[in-house]
Amino acid sequence: MTKKKKLTLNDISRNAEKRLTEINIDELIPLPPPYDKSEELPGIKPLTDDQKTRLVDNLDGFNALVLLKPQSKEEEDKFVRQFEAGLKKLLNKGDNWTFLQPLLLSLEHCVRCQTCSDACPVYVASGKQEIYRPTYRAEIFRRLINKFAKPGGKWLAKLKGADIKLNWATISRLYELAYRCTLCRRCAQTCPIGVDNGLITRELRKLFSQELGWAPKELHEKGTVLQLEVGSPTGLRPDVAKDNMEFIDEDFTESLGIKIKTNWDKQGADVLLLHSAGDILSFPESVIAFAIICDKAGISWTLSSDIPGYDGVNYGLFYDDIQLAKVATRHAQIAKKLKVKKIVMGECGHEHKALATVADRLLTGDLNIPRESFITFFEDIVFSGKIKFDPSKNNFPVTLHDPCNIVRNLGIVEPQRRILRYLCPQFREMIPHGVDNQCCGGGGGLSVMSDVNINDFKALIAGRMKLKQILEAFSDHPRPDVNKYLCAPCLNCKLQMRVIFDYYGVQEKSGIYIGGLAELIVNAMVDLKKPFITWGEE
Repeated sequence: MTKKKKLTLNDISRNAEKRLTEINIDELIPLPPPYDKSEELPGIKPLTDDQKTRLVDNLDGFNALVLLKPQSKEEEDKFVRQFEAGLKKLLNKGDNWTFLQPLLLSLEHCVRCQTCSDACPVYVASGKQEIYRPTYRAEIFRRLINKFAKPGGKWLAKLKGADIKLNWATISRLYELAYRCTLCRRCAQTCPIGVDNGLITRELRKLFSQELGWAPKELHEKGTVLQLEVGSPTGLRPDVAKDNMEFIDEDFTESLGIKIKTNWDKQGADVLLLHSAGDILSFPESVIAFAIICDKAGISWTLSSDIPGYDGVNYGLFYDDIQLAKVATRHAQIAKKLKVKKIVMGECGHEHKALATVADRLLTGDLNIPRESFITFFEDIVFSGKIKFDPSKNNFPVTLHDPCNIVRNLGIVEPQRRILRYLCPQFREMIPHGVDNQCCGGGGGLSVMSDVNINDFKALIAGRMKLKQILEAFSDHPRPDVNKYLCAPCLNCKLQMRVIFDYYGVQEKSGIYIGGLAELIVNAMVDLKKPFITWGEE
């Protein structure tokens, strides 16, 4: 057997037409039975002949970004020059107002101890492929910054033996490689000095977006641009959103035997519920559960039909500060217009980071609308005594997924657990959990990206550690004859887990169903005579 040559940092700039590495499914970390037979999986879908002709394919055999091959050497050189100019802007306070200080600290202080590597779910799941090591792309980026954005950088790079060539091979591979990271930031949490390789990756994405005009269409054209234009990256316009909710209200009113009616544009309400529009389309039971909880607790609530007031996603968080600021500011303006007391952020992890963390740098003065997570909001309601519960109605195995941007980023760890320990007699934790949770594999925008064969990467590698965790949490009931509930209180996470479950046939093989926190709360209500959770039944 021929020993595989170890990948070096300088390989990034060599042989632009050749893949930097090849992924072998048999080298991935093993999954528990009956998911341990790689020969039964669909495998990695190869590019078509047309795609091979048109698209850059020089990284790892996966393709997320549909980057077209340049038509000339002049075009290649133009992109390289734009990239070099962008390196300098990242170090400029006037151009990088959001994350400059933590970026500088992360660029300056890595000691290459590789502690972060074993914390990275992508690197570990891949069988420790060098290309996915958190420090691989970060160190290349660091060397490029030092060489091209600092005085005397080119001379010092050669003197220190840290010279990286900047050419078409380098930037085209870095672009695709920047979307092999889920931005979960387990690397930052485990680093003994706080270096944030996830942030470095995000800033690399920003450079590509703002300087070269390169960004995944699902995050940009079909993401923030579409959201600001029509209301939602799903394409759901205000009138259609209202029509959909009217139909959903009627459907659940009939099936549950209780009156459900969505409130739209109510002035002076206690809360503006800011869901992800994707929940309206893909997980309407979550949106209805919020309505039932608020109504039963006597809380005045509303949705907004203003663009984009009914969709809390903000894909700018993943790739572009300008787009992030536009969406966050509009959300605050809508809440101000409605004169609500606060915004309650729905089951969307990155909405929490965009609106509760980063937006604190944006929303000043009268735009600094109070914002609260649905988790603490629900905790207050559940333990207020306003609603009576019968936990025996949730007497089935339940485990909890911790969305990275809610738990690791915001530190909301215990409120959801207090609810589940109270309402779910068979609640069990994943290992590890809380701030040490494994990412779902769809973070950083990956969950909504589906071009070419990136779903294979999401299922085989990015989400592999999470699938392993889920199966181990339910190891006492491995067969599908026992219904099991995976509580994943984040739309992006649920979408990613659908990809994993479909790829491996998890629902059929193991009887595990995906849902949020709100559904479990409603299902346990004494006043609800029919089960709210129906295990996939129509």
